[in-house]
Amino acid sequence: MKLALFDCDGTLVDSAALIHEVMARTFVAFGHPRPAIESTKSIIGLTLDIAIARMQGKPHVDNEAVAMTAHYKKIYMDVRGEPGMDVPLFDGIKTVIAALAARDDILIGAVTGKSRRGLVSVLEIHGFAPHFIVSRTADDCPSKPHPAMVTECCDETGMNPADAVVIGDAIYDMQMAKAAGAKAVGVSWGYASVDELIAAGADAIAHHPNDVLDHL
Repeated sequence: MKLALFDCDGTLVDSAALIHEVMARTFVAFGHPRPAIESTKSIIGLTLDIAIARMQGKPHVDNEAVAMTAHYKKIYMDVRGEPGMDVPLFDGIKTVIAALAARDDILIGAVTGKSRRGLVSVLEIHGFAPHFIVSRTADDCPSKPHPAMVTECCDETGMNPADAVVIGDAIYDMQMAKAAGAKAVGVSWGYASVDELIAAGADAIAHHPNDVLDHL
């Protein structure tokens, strides 16, 4: 048996435009300049309050970062409902999830810096909810790269971390996987470069969603 643990943003869905727009409006609401999209992409995967603090160059989450986090969450669904703010699957993801769901030697889960509500929304919109039997979100665990998301998913499913494979697009995913003792598969269609993923500990790189099947 293998436990396939997918990151969400940048791995399953292309949500950078939405996340950046909500982040930019949050920064402006608090009197800060709109951040560059590269800055937003660099923090996707982290828990939101830590991401905001990091974008501001702060070593720790302070009161302003907490307030900005609350504002981000407050406006997120309204922004998502605007034209052009949908969150599409990356090409090939639906086929891969269907292929894995059909196997009796694979369990599928999610490990994400999104909120529980955000993850549930993505899984339900794309029809994945029945296939993902375990998940950990920013509401459940410390931010990546802490290994808790992986180890708790393993505990819940009775799997050994050595039999878990983390599939993600961020350096935090690779670092989390290695910290937990799991295999790390980086994906090249997300928001970090292949060189960054390898430097962060990726055991393999998938250049197309079908490549993920080769590592499970």
